[in-house]
Order: sequence, then structure tokens, then C-alpha cells
Amino acid sequence: MTELLDTFSRFRKNFSERPRLYLGGGTGEPQSLSQTLSENPELAAFVTFLGIWIPGINVTSWADYHPTARAESIFISPTLRTSFENGDTSLLPISYSQSVDWLATTHIDGAVIMVSPSDTRGMTSLGVSVDFAPTVLARDNIPCLAIINPSLKPVRDGVKVPLNRFSYQVEWETALPQFPVKALPSAFEEIGKNIASIVDDGDTLQFGLGNVQQSTLLSLTNHKNLRIHSGMVSDPLLELLNAGAIANTRNAITTGVAAGTDTLYDEISRHSNTRFRPASYTHSIHVISGIKNFKSINSALQIDLSGQVNAESLNGKQVSGLGGLTDFHRGAAASMNGQGIIALSSTTSDQKISRIVPSLPESSVTIGRGEADTFVTEHGIANLRGKSLDQRASEILSIAHPKFRDSLANKWEFLRSSM
Repeated sequence: MTELLDTFSRFRKNFSERPRLYLGGGTGEPQSLSQTLSENPELAAFVTFLGIWIPGINVTSWADYHPTARAESIFISPTLRTSFENGDTSLLPISYSQSVDWLATTHIDGAVIMVSPSDTRGMTSLGVSVDFAPTVLARDNIPCLAIINPSLKPVRDGVKVPLNRFSYQVEWETALPQFPVKALPSAFEEIGKNIASIVDDGDTLQFGLGNVQQSTLLSLTNHKNLRIHSGMVSDPLLELLNAGAIANTRNAITTGVAAGTDTLYDEISRHSNTRFRPASYTHSIHVISGIKNFKSINSALQIDLSGQVNAESLNGKQVSGLGGLTDFHRGAAASMNGQGIIALSSTTSDQKISRIVPSLPESSVTIGRGEADTFVTEHGIANLRGKSLDQRASEILSIAHPKFRDSLANKWEFLRSSM
């Protein structure tokens, strides 16, 4: 760790008293630097750290290392909650595609990026965590520090960068974070089956994070010629590969980050029909809209009876961010025969609170009713395309938990009478 400390100390001295430093996210988050700063907090003094740190994947609160440190990101996770409440971490309420523009234009003094060891041509790889690093690396005026991690293997078709692009380099091996498959709540097995019933052979799919991705992938093993175009993939993708559900064609899988176990990292990096691309490509509406039969499959925290979606807040508190949800949902709407699917459990795990509500407050709306398409719960599928307000309410009521349907229907009648 001494070598990393010395290298980062020299790197830090290049900048003003209050530098803005980009730090990679995803599975490429520089955890070795996190440990260095925890042991040497003075190096974080007056630094603003910025990056795209994903809830459930990235667990470092960079602004916590010094009282004068600050951070900027597009998500608020439980890890960042206290820092956000204290005003030390700032939230940018923007999507992934907008984040590309932000990182291409905001003032950045330096960047710390994890890379693989270089090859014989002096090229290094971003491995299974491409994401936003290429946007920052493309800005020639930004000095970059490479943390060369032998555990980050190059991929067959990914993003390579000349090692001499990095003004500072240090080798430090750290195991990639592990995200094994977890036992699913019972409702998600049915959710996965319901989603699988509206996926056709030959479709191109995108998945959000968490239980919805896992349950859907595990329910698609009998499908054929599927393609993946997604910001992130996880271990259940291996089930589809082993079952022969993924098309055996070039570029059948396009992603920016793999977040799973070493088994996934090893197999996906060698897979001949998988490519890793930056967020500027994976989340581009121009790219997505050009893919026929594109189905985006994402989760939400709440929906209301008019078709509005809340994917960011609970009880008025920010708990996440836009991420790639709106990019993929809108891309699916623009795709020929595309479909934007929002999936969620109809209730909280104890079944005491309905996740379907009569009406969302304006501050909680992530996707407006004008963009509503298809909703899925464990109780069925609601297709809202071309439906009136009353028809929408009826469709959504049919996928609510039975114990809440009468109450929701009564509240809808009251809302409807005041419209």
C-alpha cells in the first residue's frame, strides 16, 4: 500500500488546493485508494470526488474521508445517505446519457481509473467495467492515474487505452467485488414468469439491477436467439448462455459492466459474442432506437393508477437516482416493436403496504404517465398503451395485491370525481 500512497500523493500535488477528481465506479471502483484515504485522510482534504457510483455495487462514501471533502454523483444510496443529508455529497438528478454529457464538460482536474496490465503493444484494458471512463479519458487535458490491477482481466472485445495515456501508474492487485446470486423473495419468481411470457424469441433485452434482472433471466432459459443490450449484466446471464438461449451471433451481448462473481468475470471476458462498450454507446437513445424488438425491463419502488412511476424515493427521501431507467425506457418506445416494461412486487415484503398507490406526489415521479407502457407484478401484466385514464386504472388494479384492490378502487373513484 506504500507504493499507492506515494503515487497518489505525487498525483495530488499537481492540483490546486480544491481539486475535482473523477473516480471510476461499477466493478472498477478503486477500493485500494479507499483504503489509502482511510489511513491518510489528509490526502482527501478539500477534494471534490465525482463519479457514477451505483447503489448496491459501490459502497464507498468518498466525502467521509475528511471534513472538507465533498462528492458529486447521480445516485443516493444508503452508503451516501448521511453525507447527502449533511450536504457533503451532492446529487445530480440526471440520467446515464446526461451523465456522459456532464463528465464530458464539467471541470475535472484529474482522474483515477482501474485498468488491466498492458499487453505487448502497450495497450491496457478497462476490462469488465467500461462505463464512463472513456468519456473522461477522451479529454486529453485531464491527467490520469492508472491503478493497474492484475485481477482485472482484459476482455476479447472491449475498450483499450494506451498505458502512456496515464501520467501516473501504480500496480496494486485487488480482488474484484463479488455479487453472488441471492435467494429471491417469493413474489419475484412469478414476476419473472410473467415477464418471460411477453418476451419473444429473437428479442433484444435490457435489464435493470437486482431482483428483476435475476428473476427474469432465470425464467428465459427456454427462449431462443435472445440478445442483450444492457448497462450491466450479472451471474444469471450464465444460465441463459448455458441453456443456449442467447443467439450465437457476433455482438449478441453488449454491456458496459459485469457485476457478479469471478465465474461471470472469467466467462464473459472470454465470450466471443460479447462486447463491452461505454455508457455513451450502451445508453444512447440513437443506438437503442435502432434496435428492433427492444424490450427494456426495469424495476420501480411505486407506481400509481394513472401510470406514473417512482424509482427514486421512499417516504419523500431520495434513495436512488435516475440511472439508465429513462434512457432505456425511452429508447424502447422509439424502437420498432419495442416495449418498456416496469416490474415490481405489488407490496412490501411483509405485505403491509401496497407499492401501487392511487397517485404519486409530483416530487416522486421518475417516469410520467405519458410514457407509461407495460407494468408487471406477481399478479399479472398491465398494458397501458392506448388506454384511457379509467382503463389504465382498471388494468393496474388487476395487478395489485388482492387485499388492497378495493381500497385502491375507492380512492380512484374519489380522485376521478375531482378531475
